[in-house]
Amino acid sequence: MKKELTNFLNAKAAQYEQPAFIKGDPVSIPHRFTKKQDIEIAGFFAAILAWGNRKSIIGSCERLMLWMGNAPYDFIMNFEEDDLRPFMKFAHRTFNPTDLFHFFDYLQLHYKFFAEESLETAFTKHLQPGDENIENALIGFHNSFFDQKYFVEYPNRTRKHIATPAKKSACKRLNMYLRWMVRSNAKGVDFGVWNQIKPSQLVCPLDLHVARVARYFKLLGRPNNDWLAATELTNNLKKLDTNDPVKYDFALFGLGVIEKF
Repeated sequence: MKKELTNFLNAKAAQYEQPAFIKGDPVSIPHRFTKKQDIEIAGFFAAILAWGNRKSIIGSCERLMLWMGNAPYDFIMNFEEDDLRPFMKFAHRTFNPTDLFHFFDYLQLHYKFFAEESLETAFTKHLQPGDENIENALIGFHNSFFDQKYFVEYPNRTRKHIATPAKKSACKRLNMYLRWMVRSNAKGVDFGVWNQIKPSQLVCPLDLHVARVARYFKLLGRPNNDWLAATELTNNLKKLDTNDPVKYDFALFGLGVIEKF
């Protein structure tokens, strides 16, 4: 059965990890850019705002990129207080201008004042030698995003928009973002612009559709869709492909959302 399941999921992963998948998906937003930092920033916002229907998500991201002059890295490096006025009208679900301005402040701190070339280091500096997955990276990223040493009066409401395994969250959106940045661009969907995190360390993005299909195939037994469930699923996917378990996100998502499996 394992061989049959592996062959089936390999075929489905190959079917959906195609450029045709990009249109209509939030990953289309970072695909509008070629500069590494533009891809990172556009992808970060596209992932964070990825809740609700996909048309609404893409519309909100397009509006955000437009107001950033379709040059997100240049905007982050150079914005001043007066440049923020148009964004007072921005909202996506419960994500509002208060949240957005803290995101801007964090990104400017990282790229401009810390002079970091890539957003990758915001995650990898928290990895420990021998880490089998990115749990420590996600916990550290969350903590630094709200570090009181730099953000004395950060908005408490914004904490809900950056998930952390420390609070048992499945961290679906951040795991999706890391998949985009880390996995190879060989198939033309993910970007492969980061190389300090191994694809084998990624954790599968877990939403209701992926979880439902995973339970059907007995790849997930835990009833709650939390961090332990995400890692359980990923560990089972590693039995199918040790080096690139998260490629099966395409298979599970495609079966659940597109084929209504």
